[in-house]
Amino acid sequence: MKYVVVLGDGMADKPMDKLDGKTVLAYAKTPKMDELASKGEIGMVHTIPDGMNPGSDTANLSVLGYNPRKYYSGRSPLEALSIGVPMKETDIALRCNIVTLSEEDCPYEERTILDHSSGEISTEDAAVLLEAVRKELETDIYKFYVGTSYRHLLIWDHGEVKDLVPPHDILGQKIGKSLPEDEALREMMRKSYDILKDHPINAERKKKGQNPANSCWFWGAGTKPALSSFEEKTQKKGAMISAVDLLKGIAVGASMKVITVEGANGGLHTNYEGKAQAAVDVLTKDGYDFVYVHLEGPDEMGHQGSMERKVQAIENLDQRIIKPIAEGLEAAGEEFRMLILPDHPTPVSIRTHTGDSVPYLLYDSTDIQGHTWHYNEAEAEKSGNFIEKGHELIDYLFSK
Repeated sequence: MKYVVVLGDGMADKPMDKLDGKTVLAYAKTPKMDELASKGEIGMVHTIPDGMNPGSDTANLSVLGYNPRKYYSGRSPLEALSIGVPMKETDIALRCNIVTLSEEDCPYEERTILDHSSGEISTEDAAVLLEAVRKELETDIYKFYVGTSYRHLLIWDHGEVKDLVPPHDILGQKIGKSLPEDEALREMMRKSYDILKDHPINAERKKKGQNPANSCWFWGAGTKPALSSFEEKTQKKGAMISAVDLLKGIAVGASMKVITVEGANGGLHTNYEGKAQAAVDVLTKDGYDFVYVHLEGPDEMGHQGSMERKVQAIENLDQRIIKPIAEGLEAAGEEFRMLILPDHPTPVSIRTHTGDSVPYLLYDSTDIQGHTWHYNEAEAEKSGNFIEKGHELIDYLFSK
């Protein structure tokens, strides 16, 4: 038996009037997921422990079977594992987003955050900008490291875990009340704006009508993580396919194989086919038991507040990831169980995460059911199936 998790980051949503009361997931055309739902099981699962931040960090740990209350030490330390940054026990890691702030003539604190991802800036451009920041601001205490796209890293020697605001939580708002209380972090953010606002890359981006990547934003602080081995915990040899450092870092910490797919970028226009083929290959050719395929696109489109693009991301997930993986395993003669779900909702209407329960779909190629289910939030709730502790879901997947 082979096992697959397909994680549509932020795929769940709230009912919308303009969609006649449907969610984006219910509105999207997802014939493959609906087919699998009619032959399998749907239900709801609570991936975020009550009282914890509804982030992709806590949620994906939960889906992989790691109780966030036990294993979570902060988001950025997991990303540090992916980047290959060696952390000391006394280090604090912080996410360093390169964001878009408004550029009117006013103090830094009065600026508005327009885009947490600087228009999904390429890693190549972001690396040049981060190097400009590094040259001016890096010290023996604060070290900058390049990640992927807009997602980068700051290591603070002998630092403190601070309560910092994620930039995607305050889109469209003035930043003053959300800046770090720590003056050193705050001053680095101010100076980063002065360094970046007139950088040639940003001048060129503005000419093209793209959002300038004009400020660093620190958040997600945490200490060195310590995850147990996924294989030792589950007796399954596992692999991770994701374009984002957070998921790669979780996999590194769990001693899973990390598969890098060329052209996979964490955006809407990623290499779907490459990810699907890599998933089939690792199970059918490389002898692995389990693969976790993570798609960031629905979450990014939710943060952008784009209903149309989130629909497109979900439809791409259905036809260009789930369908070819299922068909590839069938063609190889493999028996398999496939679990499909979001980690958390990212409603288009609020452009940030919530901690609400999410719908799951569990399909078993050896146990075909006969239902009229479609895969969406409303029908998953009506099913009556509910898993209260998200970190127990992986055991349910492996229960056959």
